[in-house]
Amino acid sequence: MEESLQQQDSDYLRIVIYGPESTGKTTLAKELAKEYQTQWVPEFAREYLQKKWNSKKELCNKEDLIQIVQGQMNEENRLVKTAKQFLFCDTNVLVTQVWSETHFDGFCDPRIQKWVDTFKYDHYFLTHIDVPWQADDLRDRPNDRKEMYNSFKALLVKKKLPFTVLKGSHHYRMEIAKQVLNNFN
Repeated sequence: MEESLQQQDSDYLRIVIYGPESTGKTTLAKELAKEYQTQWVPEFAREYLQKKWNSKKELCNKEDLIQIVQGQMNEENRLVKTAKQFLFCDTNVLVTQVWSETHFDGFCDPRIQKWVDTFKYDHYFLTHIDVPWQADDLRDRPNDRKEMYNSFKALLVKKKLPFTVLKGSHHYRMEIAKQVLNNFN
């Protein structure tokens, strides 16, 4: 079943808030959706992995990644039906690829790599690491932030995907994001 995972067609632009842990992605996704009166897709992995942690005190493993991609795409497909102009995605399959490669010694399931090349997104906002790291049950790389950021950026460059780096205060990040998004009109 997972090999047939599909991204629902839409006339709306899919915008991914993309980057390492604890860089303000969720806050940006929520506020951009509010600003443009549309939908945002929460990070499926956060809820999925928090439940796993709460019940078994286990972190993400390779076997979880396919379920995470499936859950994320199911939510995206559900919410794109009621979006207006933009759908803001607080993560996507490309994030899963970076995470897999950085946490499992370069390994990424071929299905995930196929989906990265199949699913289409219109723009990525790469969130910089210039905000304080905040601990939680799932975050695990407080000392590798620069390395993680570089991995996220390198994959965007390698895949030749359109992106804008968001740095600075939350207010400044929102202003830059709105400038980029308003150019799509």
